Amino acid sequence: MTITEKTAYLKGLMAGLEIDQNEKTGKLLAAIVETLDEIALAIDDNDTHLDEIDSVIDEIEDELEELEEDFDDMADLIAEIDEDIDGICDVIDECMGDCECDCDCDDDDEECECGCGGHHHHGHECDCGCEDDDDENWDEEETFYQLQCPTCGEEIVIEESVLGMGEMKCPACGEDLEFDISSLEEEEEEDKE
Repeated sequence: MTITEKTAYLKGLMAGLEIDQNEKTGKLLAAIVETLDEIALAIDDNDTHLDEIDSVIDEIEDELEELEEDFDDMADLIAEIDEDIDGICDVIDECMGDCECDCDCDDDDEECECGCGGHHHHGHECDCGCEDDDDENWDEEETFYQLQCPTCGEEIVIEESVLGMGEMKCPACGEDLEFDISSLEEEEEEDKE
């Protein structure tokens, strides 16, 4: 039995006992029962509001659980991305050989000033695991030429194969350099004869 049902029962009991509400005792009992009825109604309203609040709290808890799951999924995704980035960085590090030639270029430069371009020849060692048959005999197969950039005056050492392409950019100033190798070819033919 709820509290409102109990106050309703007290009202019915007063009516059934035929208590005279015009007498002092009857007035007092009627006032007490009426006060109890109002308190019961207020408590019932509070219970209704509390039930609504509980329902809202349950919804918030459900949403928080979903947010926690989404956050965990996002953290896992970020961890996977970090691993992928680390893997890419490892591959880049493996494929970028350090310059170990005797030139004065800085290993952090984009291109070696000696014109070797950071490849396997000219004393470079590749970390990517590939093998180059020309590594051991580069000094026997390649010929190097020392040139001076007409724009900045930088001394440049380049391979014969680079010279054969007829052009390149100066590693110091970026100027386009063109080569005329016709005189070299004539000298080589005369040497062969």
